[in-house]
Amino acid sequence: MEQFSLQFAPSREVMTVAELNSSIRVLLSREFADVWVSGEISGVKTAASGHCYFTLKDGSAQIRCACFKSSLRFLKFKPQDGVAVIARGRIDVYDARGEYQLLVETLEPQGYGALQLAFEQLKKKLAAEGLFDPARKRALPRFPRRIGIVTSPRGAVIADLVQILGRRFPGLHIRLYPALVQGEGSVEEIRRGIDYFSRSAWPDVVILARGGGSLEDLWTFNEESVARAIFNCAVPVVSAIGHETDFTIADFVADLRAPTPSAAAELVAPNREEIFERIGTLDSKAVSIVRYRLAMASRRLREQGIERALLLLNRAIGRKLQRSDDLQFRLRDLIREALEARQRAFQGVGARLGSFDPRPKLARNHARLESAHRNAVETIRTRLARRRSRLETLAAKLGQLSPLLVLDRGYAIVTGPSGEAIKDAAEAPLDSEIRVRVARGRLRATVTETGS
Repeated sequence: MEQFSLQFAPSREVMTVAELNSSIRVLLSREFADVWVSGEISGVKTAASGHCYFTLKDGSAQIRCACFKSSLRFLKFKPQDGVAVIARGRIDVYDARGEYQLLVETLEPQGYGALQLAFEQLKKKLAAEGLFDPARKRALPRFPRRIGIVTSPRGAVIADLVQILGRRFPGLHIRLYPALVQGEGSVEEIRRGIDYFSRSAWPDVVILARGGGSLEDLWTFNEESVARAIFNCAVPVVSAIGHETDFTIADFVADLRAPTPSAAAELVAPNREEIFERIGTLDSKAVSIVRYRLAMASRRLREQGIERALLLLNRAIGRKLQRSDDLQFRLRDLIREALEARQRAFQGVGARLGSFDPRPKLARNHARLESAHRNAVETIRTRLARRRSRLETLAAKLGQLSPLLVLDRGYAIVTGPSGEAIKDAAEAPLDSEIRVRVARGRLRATVTETGS
């Protein structure tokens, strides 16, 4: 009985702890290669290696998380205790403690508070680097001629900008770089638009514009890459994001913040009518000042009793002015004569150049070439026809001389083993092998009888 139980006892597979953890890791990695988990961050620790470790928990459970340095630097915000987030990653096993953990690759905040935290973290970081320093902000050109705009080509923003710019100062050159202003791909398109105007150095100023929206809608303009693109732009940048109460990272980095896109257009483009009015006012003021000074000078001269000197001076000035008029008339005549001479010389050169115009010669050569081509084609066709006719005649004669026609009348060609034609019976002794060619086919035979 004891022997029977030993014979059928189940075999045991003993694994080491490391082997068991490795097997569990493979199983979990395959089943949970890409998972999304929501919860609250707690126990955040950042190691000297740059990796970050924390716990993600909800009301009844928790899971350890690790965010390696390569993923941590691309997060919108750094993990912080008490922040509700959605983490994306894969499940892994830490062999040293035999614990499974979530390797976090992306981290998204939940709710306005988390977004505000990310906003404040990035604002603090960029301020420490000097991106908001007022000393580096550039003044806008007073009279810009070319204005670059980075915004969506659809919607009221671009229409308002173009309308207000055209009304305030007609004739401005406006160039739009169309870009998404929210959602996936918007950050790259906004950054490329700013870089495009920076590299081309075409505009005098760049307007970065978008209509109003929630904090989530405006988040594209809170991205670090957009802020650095504004900072590195070679021309002044005006930010016009949302409404007057909306503030983004782009507003702090830009050289000037406009409360609305419409206000940005008014800040960038001067009012031409106001400029003309100002010029007119200054002109009137200058004329009044000159007249006043002339009147005071005239009064002083009269008071000093030098009317005679004034008369002589006026006559001398009149003569000088007359001389100036004469010289001006002579100069005008000389210029007109010189222009007429240059015009005649130009017409003469044009006439001479016309005689050397290669186009008529090229046309004649082209016509000759086409004629030669047609003649060559016709000659070739004629010769081919003659050769074909000659070939057909020779083929007909050859066919008449063909031995195959003789075979059709019942004759045959007999050859020996070596392929030589046998014309005499003596050439084919008894029991020798011969080959016979008939009209349709070949025969092989053995000589059994010969005769003369």
